[in-house]
Amino acid sequence: MTSLSLASVLAEASRRYPDKVAVVDGPHRVTYSQLWREALTYAAALRDLGIGPDKTVAVAVPNTVDFPRAYYGVLAAGAVVVPVHLLLNAQEIAYVLRDSGADLLICHTALLGVAAEAAWAAGVPVVTVGSPSANQDAPRRLEELATEPLPTFVSRQAEDVAVVFYTSGTTGSPKGALLTHLNLVMNATVNVFDANDARPTDVVLGCLPLFHTYGQTVGMNGTFRLGATLVLLARFSGAAAIDLMLAEDVTVFHGVPTMYIGLLEAAAGRERLPELRITVSGGASLPVAVLEKFTEVFQTTIYEGYGLSETSPTATTNQPHFGTRPGTIGHPIWGVEVEIARAEVDERIELLPTGELGEIVIRGHNVFAGYLGKPEETERAVVDGWLRSGDLGTKDEEGFIRVVDRKKDLIIRGGFNVYPREVEEVLARHPAVAQVAVVGVPDDALGEEVVAVVVAAPDVAVTEEDLLAWSREQLGKHKYPRRVRLASELPMGPSLKVLKREIRRQLTDGTL
Repeated sequence: MTSLSLASVLAEASRRYPDKVAVVDGPHRVTYSQLWREALTYAAALRDLGIGPDKTVAVAVPNTVDFPRAYYGVLAAGAVVVPVHLLLNAQEIAYVLRDSGADLLICHTALLGVAAEAAWAAGVPVVTVGSPSANQDAPRRLEELATEPLPTFVSRQAEDVAVVFYTSGTTGSPKGALLTHLNLVMNATVNVFDANDARPTDVVLGCLPLFHTYGQTVGMNGTFRLGATLVLLARFSGAAAIDLMLAEDVTVFHGVPTMYIGLLEAAAGRERLPELRITVSGGASLPVAVLEKFTEVFQTTIYEGYGLSETSPTATTNQPHFGTRPGTIGHPIWGVEVEIARAEVDERIELLPTGELGEIVIRGHNVFAGYLGKPEETERAVVDGWLRSGDLGTKDEEGFIRVVDRKKDLIIRGGFNVYPREVEEVLARHPAVAQVAVVGVPDDALGEEVVAVVVAAPDVAVTEEDLLAWSREQLGKHKYPRRVRLASELPMGPSLKVLKREIRRQLTDGTL
């Protein structure tokens, strides 16, 4: 067995760059040596609470320096981290605590209301981090329990589980995806040393939620693996992000499509914008119209990538080595294979020739160890050593991979396949459209009907009839939406991804 711990990412950065600023959190500037010492101090306190290699610790902390302190503190103690999505309600958090078998919850004092209720319901003890609570009955603070830091982190094996990410639960209850130390160390390393032209001198904006796999691996762990500086933003808005990037001379931005849309809206009328050397998009498909506009306004190249919680998360990305191609997710990262398989065959993997449409399948060092306590779900997800992504796509002769749509989002209208992303790309080019989501809703005659939900651009007058007419001109007769609904906003998940299942529900029950 090979010894490897995700904690070594911060430990090594502390050794190489002890006096360099690791994290900027408002007025606080924390060096690598300071952050690592604090994590080891937390680890000592956790050890005194009985937390070690056979234990699991849930972490409910926002984008503050308390997150990496707690995260690496748990890893240094040798325990497993369960990041808690901060937009969940008490009942949903209690489910995660029970299902993961959490032995302890580390909770930021700002989140005590909902998280403490969840922990009480699940019978899980709580300790807090962050500013002291005014409530005299608040749980003990981890800082107050700390003594001398551990001399070093507890050794783990490469294939031991390091982090359990809970999927969004689009079908049934959320599942805990088991990510190993090897998965996460490799993904952070390959992201910064192979996939991108990242440098230790970079300043990275940490506006993606750190509890989410994208913000955690690509943002935080990748930055620390490189020895760069992470500037945290607790709550994203386009204006706040631009202001902070200008103030801190940020050079790298990782975001999801809704963030790029927000940055474009906030950029209007500004005399000065951040000089971004690297911009990365993931989490959902980025409309080509948004990519082109952002490139023009910010004078930079967006590298769109793709991944899942089950792939640590990065599987592919547009990379400087291979060049970029708008509308694609680039090439597989180093050490990972991504192919196209026959989507309708579930029990085995049948790879398809170049150019054919099928399901995107992945194998390599990034593929997870399975779903916690769900062997049948794991067997359905990993077939013949390949992870079935649930996404439909193609690979061209130059190796560029394109996501066509989610298998489950495919609309079958009157026997014809309609891919929502294709319709969204067309509508996104209308000057009055800021955001759009296309879904299928039940229809007695056709099976499903195509419906577009649109958020209009600020200060632009447009009607549903205008957008219907535009769609009719731009799309085939079986593709254009027969219904368009204007909305003030689209429902978003904790990772700022549009929740199409919620849109379908609202359309079906008439609340949209």
